[in-house]
Amino acid sequence: MQTKTFISIIILLLLFSAISNAQNNTVTISGIVKDGNTKAILPFVNIILKTERDSAFLSGTVTNEEGRFMLSKIKSGNYYLEISYIGYTTKKQALFVGNLTEYLDVKTIEIEEKLTALKEVVIIAKTDEISERMDKKTFSLTDNISQSGGSVLQAMQNLPSVTVQDGKVQLRGNDKVTVLIDGKQTAITGFGNQTGLDNIPASAIEKIEIINNPSAKYDANGNAGIINIIYKKNKKDGFNGKVGFTTGVGSLWVRKKNLPTIRPQYTFTPKINPSVSLNYRKNKINVFFQGDYLYTETLNKNEFVTRNYDNGDVINSQLKRNRNTHFTTLKSGIDYTINEQNSLTISGLFGSEKIIDNGDQPFFNTDFTQRKRLWQFLEDELKTTIMGTANYQHKFKEAGHLLNVGFNYTLHREDEKYFYDNYLPTSTGTDAFKLLSDEQVYDFNIDYTKPLKYGRIETGIKLRNRNIPTNMQFIPGANSILDINAGGWATYKELIPAAYGNYIFENKKWEAELGLRVEYVKIQYDVNPSHSVYKSNGYNYTQPFPNVRLAYKINDNNKFSAFYTRRVDRPNEVDIRIFPKYDDAEIIKVGNPALRPQFTNSVELGYKKNWKNGSLYNAIYHRFADGTITRISSTVAGSNLIYATFQNVNKSYNTGLEIVLAQDVSKLYSFNVNLNGYKNKIDAFTVENKYPTTHLFSATAQELFSGNIKLNNTFHFPKNVNAQLTGVYLAPDIIPQGKIKARFSLDFGLKKSIQKGKGELFCNATDLLNTMIIKKEINGQGFNYTSNDYYETQVIRLGYSYKF
Repeated sequence: MQTKTFISIIILLLLFSAISNAQNNTVTISGIVKDGNTKAILPFVNIILKTERDSAFLSGTVTNEEGRFMLSKIKSGNYYLEISYIGYTTKKQALFVGNLTEYLDVKTIEIEEKLTALKEVVIIAKTDEISERMDKKTFSLTDNISQSGGSVLQAMQNLPSVTVQDGKVQLRGNDKVTVLIDGKQTAITGFGNQTGLDNIPASAIEKIEIINNPSAKYDANGNAGIINIIYKKNKKDGFNGKVGFTTGVGSLWVRKKNLPTIRPQYTFTPKINPSVSLNYRKNKINVFFQGDYLYTETLNKNEFVTRNYDNGDVINSQLKRNRNTHFTTLKSGIDYTINEQNSLTISGLFGSEKIIDNGDQPFFNTDFTQRKRLWQFLEDELKTTIMGTANYQHKFKEAGHLLNVGFNYTLHREDEKYFYDNYLPTSTGTDAFKLLSDEQVYDFNIDYTKPLKYGRIETGIKLRNRNIPTNMQFIPGANSILDINAGGWATYKELIPAAYGNYIFENKKWEAELGLRVEYVKIQYDVNPSHSVYKSNGYNYTQPFPNVRLAYKINDNNKFSAFYTRRVDRPNEVDIRIFPKYDDAEIIKVGNPALRPQFTNSVELGYKKNWKNGSLYNAIYHRFADGTITRISSTVAGSNLIYATFQNVNKSYNTGLEIVLAQDVSKLYSFNVNLNGYKNKIDAFTVENKYPTTHLFSATAQELFSGNIKLNNTFHFPKNVNAQLTGVYLAPDIIPQGKIKARFSLDFGLKKSIQKGKGELFCNATDLLNTMIIKKEINGQGFNYTSNDYYETQVIRLGYSYKF
């Protein structure tokens, strides 16, 4: 019934879809003028750009002493250049402005006394919110009123195609997403592995790009696509900046009372987020600084679980985690323009994430009359990141002809301490462990871009060397339950050289992009010889990763595109880490050094239509992966403990339809709606789990139709007041060995521009109806369980910012 209802909604919205305004970005045209006979350069030649339709003047300039000219801020369309010079015949040259690049070099234009030549030239431009290439969506966080003042993860929840599940971002129902910051993988986000997103302040971010079909220019990791988080950076002359302060409160009431005998859960949790952005630009120097601090108290988890075992045992439990977080980011650097062709940027980033968790986990019998166990813990975790970056850019004389060389060094320290108290009916035990990890990463890249008459060429190389030594020290107390033989040291080593090439072509009707990335990957994971189960392991491969995009433009407002990409998901270090985690006393998570990459092929057909007040984007997509990586939960004989381990299982499939619709209804009201319906399927499989002892696990095939609907309503009131009301519905979906039930939330935000546009006040509230509850059903081998997580979702925030 739910599936039919969801399909009906999609069909209904397709029938009534209206379209939003397409705001194309601009391109820069450049070229050189020479004498047709002598080939001598001609300075001070008049260059005029006119529209093809009515010969209206659009822009003009003269060539410099080297015979070169440049016309900036030209929108997509059909034009012609008019070139005139004393003693020469005026020449007209047809121009087509496309949508694929920011620059066009029209090469050499020759003029003669008695010759007029008409020649078509392609000029290519950037795009609007959903790019003309239909491979990328770009969203400014200033427009996300209902989530202002929170974290990046919270801000993403309202973006089209994006859902958040168990703290991980999903694109189109798939969590194999690579997260970049300013186009680079960093330790702050776990080098693309999505860690730390809930603690990055949204106040530090300018915009977020969602790239469903990445080109060969990007790393091949992440089959669902890429999310690129772009930090703020001002480019105005002189001294300028922005300061802001946000405060808020969450967990306004107790949604579900604690089980007996445990400490209170957090309520009225405070949030504080001051931020400052400074910039000084003069002559050849631009100095920038961005600083953010985020303090939050959060009811991070409040999960009630009922486990049923085949032997008749029933266990009821609650996992409650009160969290205090301090997150500081400081980013600073300098842009130095050496001359017109050469520039250098040196920047540094410091991040500190301090997390303290106080948790309780009681276990009761069927009717809650007897407490079988109480597990209390304190987690003290400090993550420190230091990153240094140097980028050199050489601009050739043709606009858009670029050479970029970059180097990046990252040091990331992870220092975790856990302390446990285990209360049993007849005894009490105290345990602890300490984990220390120092990650060092060296990245080097060279990227070259060459504009062509009908497109451009991109090529480059990249080298990464990554080393992560980790040491886990178990400190058992009386009546210890820790697996002390699973501790010790382990070292992860990663070496990845890669090369890529992209060719982009465009004319009035057709577009094409052909790319190939070739990566050599060598992974070695060394394990201390005394580990109770795992041994050293590793793998290497050389693989091609092609991408193809073909597009046909029916007219200026209608376009079809087809995509093909091949990508990979490499297990990250935390996925293969050999040390068991005890943040849940009876569901033990552990990595798997035998884990291997999964390779995914994706195809997509897209259609985009623009007109005056709207746009409609439709896409049909299909992904199929081999060696799918998923977490397997199983038990071993003689124990009720559940062990959750990553494994490569069988093939999996993700097929769906996405619709993004936007409409400016009036000056007072606009909306956009995103629908994403898909079917996820995992074939039947049998795997061998080795921890804590070798045992087989089998599962039947799983498949489920799911999706989500997001509706953003924006209101523009008099006196510079804007409001946003956002509704999100997430349909039931499959998860490893089970499913997650439907969820719904409603968010509201209000902002007002004050102080002649320099100041801004905002307030917002998330999950107004307090309906966002995570409900799961899991079926394992020998057990099943249901869980309801009443974690903190309702937050009210108030903020102020001032720019100068």
